[in-house]
Amino acid sequence: MSSARRLIVNGDDFGLAREVNRGIVRAHRDGILTTTSLMVMSPFAGEAVQLARENPRLGVGLHLVLVQGIPASPDARTTGLATASGGFRESAIPAALRYFFDPKLHRAVLREVRAQLERFRDTGLPLDHVDGHLNVHLHPMLQATLAQLAPEFGIRAVRLTRDPIAPNLRYDSHHRVRKALEGVVLRLLSRITEKRLAPLGVVFADRTLGLHQSGACDESYLTHALGELPDGVSELYCHPAESQTPEMRRLMPGYRPADELAALLSPRIRGLIGERGIDLIRWSDLYA
Repeated sequence: MSSARRLIVNGDDFGLAREVNRGIVRAHRDGILTTTSLMVMSPFAGEAVQLARENPRLGVGLHLVLVQGIPASPDARTTGLATASGGFRESAIPAALRYFFDPKLHRAVLREVRAQLERFRDTGLPLDHVDGHLNVHLHPMLQATLAQLAPEFGIRAVRLTRDPIAPNLRYDSHHRVRKALEGVVLRLLSRITEKRLAPLGVVFADRTLGLHQSGACDESYLTHALGELPDGVSELYCHPAESQTPEMRRLMPGYRPADELAALLSPRIRGLIGERGIDLIRWSDLYA
Protein backbone atom coordinates (compact mmCIF):
# COMPACT_ATOMS: atom_id res chain seq x y z
CA MET A 1 0.00 0.00 0.00
CA SER A 2 1.37 3.41 -0.96
CA SER A 3 2.18 5.92 1.78
CA ALA A 4 0.10 9.07 2.13
CA ARG A 5 3.39 10.99 1.88
CA ARG A 6 5.27 10.67 -1.38
CA LEU A 7 8.47 12.55 -2.19
CA ILE A 8 10.37 13.17 -5.41
CA VAL A 9 13.97 14.19 -4.73
CA ASN A 10 15.42 15.88 -7.82
CA GLY A 11 18.96 17.00 -8.63
CA ASP A 12 19.04 19.93 -11.07
CA ASP A 13 21.79 20.80 -13.59
CA PHE A 14 22.73 17.25 -14.65
CA GLY A 15 25.48 17.63 -17.24
CA LEU A 16 26.75 21.02 -16.06
CA ALA A 17 30.04 19.62 -14.79
CA ARG A 18 31.67 16.29 -13.97
CA GLU A 19 31.42 17.23 -10.31
CA VAL A 20 27.65 17.63 -10.68
CA ASN A 21 27.28 14.36 -12.59
CA ARG A 22 29.23 12.40 -10.00
CA GLY A 23 27.32 14.00 -7.14
CA ILE A 24 23.92 13.24 -8.65
CA VAL A 25 24.79 9.61 -9.36
CA ARG A 26 26.18 9.12 -5.83
CA ALA A 27 23.08 10.71 -4.32
CA HIS A 28 20.94 8.31 -6.36
CA ARG A 29 22.92 5.12 -5.79
CA ASP A 30 23.74 5.66 -2.12
CA GLY A 31 21.22 8.26 -1.00
CA ILE A 32 17.66 9.45 -1.44
CA LEU A 33 17.78 11.18 -4.85
CA THR A 34 15.23 9.69 -7.27
CA THR A 35 15.28 11.98 -10.34
CA THR A 36 17.45 14.52 -12.11
CA SER A 37 17.06 17.21 -14.77
CA LEU A 38 19.40 17.21 -17.77
CA MET A 39 20.79 20.37 -19.39
CA VAL A 40 21.07 18.97 -22.92
CA MET A 41 23.51 21.64 -24.18
CA SER A 42 25.78 21.63 -21.14
CA PRO A 43 29.47 20.70 -21.43
CA PHE A 44 29.12 17.27 -19.84
CA ALA A 45 25.67 16.30 -21.07
CA GLY A 46 27.06 13.32 -23.00
CA GLU A 47 28.67 11.94 -19.86
CA ALA A 48 25.43 12.52 -17.95
CA VAL A 49 23.44 10.54 -20.53
CA GLN A 50 25.84 7.61 -20.28
CA LEU A 51 25.59 7.66 -16.48
CA ALA A 52 21.79 7.71 -16.75
CA ARG A 53 21.89 4.63 -18.99
CA GLU A 54 23.98 2.87 -16.35
CA ASN A 55 21.40 3.79 -13.67
CA PRO A 56 17.98 2.96 -15.18
CA ARG A 57 16.10 3.60 -11.93
CA LEU A 58 17.15 7.27 -12.06
CA GLY A 59 14.32 9.29 -13.60
CA VAL A 60 15.72 11.86 -16.03
CA GLY A 61 13.84 14.94 -17.21
CA LEU A 62 14.67 17.99 -19.28
CA HIS A 63 16.03 21.09 -17.54
CA LEU A 64 15.02 23.81 -20.01
CA VAL A 65 17.66 26.53 -20.34
CA LEU A 66 16.98 30.00 -21.75
CA VAL A 67 19.38 31.90 -19.52
CA GLN A 68 22.98 31.12 -18.50
CA GLY A 69 23.67 28.55 -21.19
CA ILE A 70 24.13 27.70 -24.85
CA PRO A 71 21.12 27.48 -27.21
CA ALA A 72 20.25 24.34 -29.16
CA SER A 73 18.51 26.12 -32.06
CA PRO A 74 20.96 27.03 -34.86
CA ASP A 75 19.46 30.47 -35.54
CA ALA A 76 19.38 31.68 -31.91
CA ARG A 77 22.01 34.35 -32.54
CA THR A 78 20.39 35.80 -35.65
CA THR A 79 16.95 35.95 -34.01
CA GLY A 80 18.34 37.79 -30.96
CA LEU A 81 17.61 34.93 -28.58
CA ALA A 82 21.35 34.61 -27.98
CA THR A 83 23.98 37.31 -27.62
CA ALA A 84 26.75 38.02 -30.12
CA SER A 85 28.98 35.60 -28.22
CA GLY A 86 26.49 32.80 -28.91
CA GLY A 87 25.15 32.24 -25.38
CA PHE A 88 21.95 33.20 -23.62
CA ARG A 89 21.87 36.28 -21.43
CA GLU A 90 22.96 35.58 -17.88
CA SER A 91 20.51 37.76 -15.94
CA ALA A 92 17.14 36.04 -15.65
CA ILE A 93 14.78 39.00 -15.14
CA PRO A 94 15.94 41.13 -18.12
CA ALA A 95 15.88 38.02 -20.31
CA ALA A 96 12.36 37.14 -19.14
CA LEU A 97 11.13 40.66 -19.93
CA ARG A 98 12.58 40.47 -23.44
CA TYR A 99 10.89 37.11 -24.08
CA PHE A 100 7.56 38.60 -23.01
CA PHE A 101 7.64 42.00 -24.70
CA ASP A 102 9.58 41.35 -27.90
CA PRO A 103 7.22 39.66 -30.42
CA LYS A 104 10.17 38.74 -32.63
CA LEU A 105 11.38 36.35 -29.94
CA HIS A 106 8.15 34.39 -29.59
CA ARG A 107 8.84 32.04 -32.49
CA ALA A 108 12.51 31.89 -31.53
CA VAL A 109 11.54 30.63 -28.06
CA LEU A 110 9.29 27.97 -29.61
CA ARG A 111 12.12 26.78 -31.86
CA GLU A 112 14.56 26.71 -28.96
CA VAL A 113 12.28 24.68 -26.69
CA ARG A 114 11.58 22.28 -29.56
CA ALA A 115 15.31 21.95 -30.25
CA GLN A 116 16.05 21.10 -26.60
CA LEU A 117 13.23 18.55 -26.51
CA GLU A 118 14.56 17.01 -29.72
CA ARG A 119 18.04 16.82 -28.20
CA PHE A 120 16.60 15.03 -25.20
CA ARG A 121 14.62 12.64 -27.42
CA ASP A 122 17.82 11.83 -29.33
CA THR A 123 19.38 10.50 -26.11
CA GLY A 124 16.88 7.64 -26.11
CA LEU A 125 16.12 8.22 -22.42
CA PRO A 126 12.47 8.22 -21.30
CA LEU A 127 11.34 11.78 -20.52
CA ASP A 128 10.47 11.66 -16.82
CA HIS A 129 9.49 15.34 -16.48
CA VAL A 130 10.24 18.92 -17.55
CA ASP A 131 11.39 21.85 -15.43
CA GLY A 132 13.52 24.94 -16.04
CA HIS A 133 16.79 26.55 -15.06
CA LEU A 134 15.97 29.45 -12.71
CA ASN A 135 12.29 28.42 -13.12
CA VAL A 136 12.23 29.80 -16.68
CA HIS A 137 9.67 27.14 -17.66
CA LEU A 138 7.00 29.10 -15.77
CA HIS A 139 7.44 32.17 -17.99
CA PRO A 140 4.17 32.84 -19.89
CA MET A 141 5.92 32.27 -23.23
CA LEU A 142 7.33 28.96 -22.02
CA GLN A 143 3.99 27.84 -20.58
CA ALA A 144 2.30 28.33 -23.93
CA THR A 145 5.16 26.62 -25.75
CA LEU A 146 5.10 23.58 -23.46
CA ALA A 147 1.34 23.31 -23.92
CA GLN A 148 1.83 23.32 -27.69
CA LEU A 149 4.61 20.72 -27.64
CA ALA A 150 3.44 18.44 -24.81
CA PRO A 151 1.44 16.00 -26.98
CA GLU A 152 4.21 15.68 -29.58
CA PHE A 153 7.02 15.01 -27.10
CA GLY A 154 5.09 13.10 -24.46
CA ILE A 155 5.50 15.61 -21.65
CA ARG A 156 3.66 14.01 -18.72
CA ALA A 157 4.97 15.92 -15.66
CA VAL A 158 6.10 19.50 -15.05
CA ARG A 159 7.47 21.20 -11.94
CA LEU A 160 5.23 23.83 -10.40
CA THR A 161 7.36 25.98 -8.10
CA ARG A 162 5.09 26.51 -5.14
CA ASP A 163 7.18 26.29 -1.99
CA PRO A 164 5.05 26.88 1.14
CA ILE A 165 6.34 30.08 2.69
CA ALA A 166 5.31 29.59 6.35
CA PRO A 167 7.34 26.41 7.06
CA ASN A 168 10.37 27.95 5.39
CA LEU A 169 10.19 31.12 7.45
CA ARG A 170 9.90 29.02 10.59
CA TYR A 171 13.22 27.47 9.58
CA ASP A 172 14.91 30.66 8.34
CA SER A 173 13.30 34.06 8.81
CA HIS A 174 15.93 35.99 6.88
CA HIS A 175 14.85 37.91 3.76
CA ARG A 176 11.17 37.57 4.61
CA VAL A 177 9.98 40.17 2.10
CA ARG A 178 12.00 38.75 -0.79
CA LYS A 179 10.88 35.21 -0.04
CA ALA A 180 7.25 36.26 0.24
CA LEU A 181 7.29 38.20 -3.04
CA GLU A 182 9.19 35.45 -4.85
CA GLY A 183 6.77 32.86 -3.51
CA VAL A 184 3.68 34.84 -4.54
CA VAL A 185 4.93 35.45 -8.09
CA LEU A 186 5.99 31.85 -8.69
CA ARG A 187 2.79 30.50 -7.16
CA LEU A 188 0.73 32.69 -9.51
CA LEU A 189 2.77 31.57 -12.54
CA SER A 190 2.44 27.96 -11.38
CA ARG A 191 -1.34 28.29 -11.14
CA ILE A 192 -1.53 29.57 -14.72
CA THR A 193 0.80 26.80 -15.89
CA GLU A 194 -1.37 24.18 -14.23
CA LYS A 195 -4.50 25.51 -15.94
CA ARG A 196 -2.76 25.34 -19.31
CA LEU A 197 -1.21 21.90 -18.96
CA ALA A 198 -3.58 19.89 -16.74
CA PRO A 199 -6.19 19.47 -19.55
CA LEU A 200 -3.41 17.78 -21.57
CA GLY A 201 -2.95 15.11 -18.89
CA VAL A 202 0.21 16.63 -17.40
CA VAL A 203 0.67 15.88 -13.69
CA PHE A 204 2.21 18.00 -10.92
CA ALA A 205 3.36 17.70 -7.32
CA ASP A 206 1.20 19.26 -4.62
CA ARG A 207 4.10 21.37 -3.39
CA THR A 208 7.77 22.10 -4.13
CA LEU A 209 10.50 22.33 -1.51
CA GLY A 210 13.93 23.89 -1.88
CA LEU A 211 13.16 27.20 -3.57
CA HIS A 212 13.93 29.41 -0.59
CA GLN A 213 16.94 27.29 0.42
CA SER A 214 18.35 26.97 -3.08
CA GLY A 215 21.98 25.92 -2.79
CA ALA A 216 21.60 25.33 0.95
CA CYS A 217 19.42 22.21 1.22
CA ASP A 218 21.73 20.78 3.85
CA GLU A 219 21.01 18.16 6.51
CA SER A 220 19.54 20.72 8.90
CA TYR A 221 17.07 21.94 6.27
CA LEU A 222 16.10 18.44 5.15
CA THR A 223 15.49 17.43 8.76
CA HIS A 224 13.13 20.40 9.14
CA ALA A 225 11.37 19.93 5.80
CA LEU A 226 10.84 16.19 6.19
CA GLY A 227 9.69 16.63 9.77
CA GLU A 228 6.89 18.92 8.57
CA LEU A 229 6.12 17.12 5.30
CA PRO A 230 2.33 16.87 4.88
CA ASP A 231 0.38 14.18 3.05
CA GLY A 232 0.38 14.26 -0.74
CA VAL A 233 3.08 14.46 -3.38
CA SER A 234 6.02 16.78 -2.75
CA GLU A 235 9.11 17.55 -4.81
CA LEU A 236 12.38 18.57 -3.21
CA TYR A 237 14.80 20.03 -5.72
CA CYS A 238 18.43 20.66 -4.97
CA HIS A 239 21.84 21.11 -6.61
CA PRO A 240 24.21 18.45 -5.31
CA ALA A 241 27.79 18.13 -6.53
CA GLU A 242 31.02 16.66 -5.20
CA SER A 243 32.65 20.09 -5.41
CA GLN A 244 32.33 23.46 -7.18
CA THR A 245 34.07 24.56 -10.34
CA PRO A 246 35.02 28.24 -10.81
CA GLU A 247 32.13 28.58 -13.31
CA MET A 248 29.66 27.17 -10.78
CA ARG A 249 30.89 29.66 -8.17
CA ARG A 250 30.45 32.50 -10.64
CA LEU A 251 26.91 31.54 -11.67
CA MET A 252 25.75 30.30 -8.25
CA PRO A 253 27.55 32.37 -5.61
CA GLY A 254 26.93 31.16 -2.10
CA TYR A 255 25.70 27.71 -3.13
CA ARG A 256 26.97 24.76 -1.06
CA PRO A 257 26.54 21.76 -3.36
CA ALA A 258 28.82 19.47 -1.35
CA ASP A 259 26.70 20.10 1.76
CA GLU A 260 23.58 19.27 -0.24
CA LEU A 261 25.19 16.03 -1.42
CA ALA A 262 26.11 15.12 2.14
CA ALA A 263 22.50 15.68 3.21
CA LEU A 264 21.18 13.41 0.46
CA LEU A 265 23.63 10.70 1.56
CA SER A 266 22.95 11.13 5.28
CA PRO A 267 21.87 7.97 7.19
CA ARG A 268 20.00 10.26 9.56
CA ILE A 269 17.88 11.64 6.70
CA ARG A 270 17.27 8.13 5.37
CA GLY A 271 16.16 7.09 8.86
CA LEU A 272 13.80 10.05 9.14
CA ILE A 273 12.18 9.14 5.83
CA GLY A 274 11.58 5.64 7.14
CA GLU A 275 10.25 6.86 10.49
CA ARG A 276 7.76 9.19 8.78
CA GLY A 277 6.65 6.55 6.29
CA ILE A 278 7.63 8.66 3.27
CA ASP A 279 7.72 6.90 -0.11
CA LEU A 280 10.53 8.02 -2.42
CA ILE A 281 9.22 8.12 -5.99
CA ARG A 282 10.00 9.36 -9.49
CA TRP A 283 7.76 11.62 -11.53
CA SER A 284 6.94 8.68 -13.80
CA ASP A 285 5.44 6.83 -10.81
CA LEU A 286 2.61 9.39 -10.91
CA TYR A 287 1.52 8.56 -14.46
CA ALA A 288 3.01 5.16 -15.43
